[in-house]
Amino acid sequence: MTGILEIEKGLDIQAIRKHFPVLEREVKGRPLVYFDNAATAQKPQVVIDALINYYSDYNANIHRGIHTLAEEATAAFEGTRDAIKEFINAESREQIIFTSGTTEGINLVAQTWGRQNIKAGDEIIISNMEHHSNIVPWYLLAQEKGAVIKVIPINDAGELEMDAFEKLLSEKTKFVSIVHVSNALGTINPVKEIIAKAHEAGAKVLVDGAQSTVHLDIDVQDLNTDFFVFSSHKLYGPTGIGALYGRKELLEEIPPYQGGGEMIKDVSFTNITWNDLPYKFEAGTPNIADAIAFKTAMDFTKAIGREKIRQHENELLAYATEQLMQIPGLRIIGTAKKKISVLSFVIDNVHPQDIGILLDNKGIAVRTGHHCAQPLMERLCIRGTTRASFAMYNTKEEVDAMMEALRKAIKLLS
Repeated sequence: MTGILEIEKGLDIQAIRKHFPVLEREVKGRPLVYFDNAATAQKPQVVIDALINYYSDYNANIHRGIHTLAEEATAAFEGTRDAIKEFINAESREQIIFTSGTTEGINLVAQTWGRQNIKAGDEIIISNMEHHSNIVPWYLLAQEKGAVIKVIPINDAGELEMDAFEKLLSEKTKFVSIVHVSNALGTINPVKEIIAKAHEAGAKVLVDGAQSTVHLDIDVQDLNTDFFVFSSHKLYGPTGIGALYGRKELLEEIPPYQGGGEMIKDVSFTNITWNDLPYKFEAGTPNIADAIAFKTAMDFTKAIGREKIRQHENELLAYATEQLMQIPGLRIIGTAKKKISVLSFVIDNVHPQDIGILLDNKGIAVRTGHHCAQPLMERLCIRGTTRASFAMYNTKEEVDAMMEALRKAIKLLS
């Protein structure tokens, strides 16, 4: 990780930017301004190198091989599991299950714990700000089992109405699945309080940490959650890899998610014995290269300093919010007191997609639309937003470039 430790003492943004090759490119004749980090973050060279090194130097399948390459690949793969354990402060490495990302983690819990424990008439609580990946799996389960989905409402600022949540809890509540940080609003939800109240009602809880792991320090023991899911690609790591944390006794009780190699101990045509944790849930050849590079991404953020990164992103959010509020006809969507560096907005009589296209013409990448949160958009009575989301490598000068482009776009469209 050459060059990372040299910038650890101070957050030198220009030095950080040099670690991300894509930031050197131009889009439509202009320097790239990448403000789509809530969708996926860009990758530092060390992460790219980790992928290349695996395929170039020790590409092999893992766990059962006794030759040198297999042993090296296994050690690197399992090293990432240990790194994730430390990153979220899990009790043991056996509680860390590799998945393809947050979406698969939620589906795994719904199709294992959910199918085993949810019955007709039981209630599952989610919120009005959930990503589709934390709605659809529970909808499917409820349809299959005859269960009922209850929804925590939000206020106009994009904050959960906690009094309403408490009223939703009852002896029928069996599961609460809640997003830690809204991808569309940036709202940081009080998940520790939600978990405590759900447990008092006898319910289990899953926390969707897709957005929170890159911006907040995660301690699953302190949260006391039953399940926690997140992805690598929002954390400067590769796509197609993520992790599920689960309470050990729950993981031991529930059945496997998929069948195949690695997740078994013994197989006959009349009886099968499942493997121990965590391998019971990891059927087949895993995403070895991306899992290995995932550790490199976590190491990268830790070396720079996660608190320093968070402070920089919050400063960008405050600066961009102040600038946007000066534009007539523009309204910020999501004004919670506690937010991460996500800034969504609408402009009177202008479709978000038109704004996105005109910004792209200036080399500025933002996300437009419903952000896989259609029920949230319906609650807010809007068709979608333009969303700018900031990362460690973004600058105030880039915010200024977006502001200039926005003003020109509005003038053109008015």
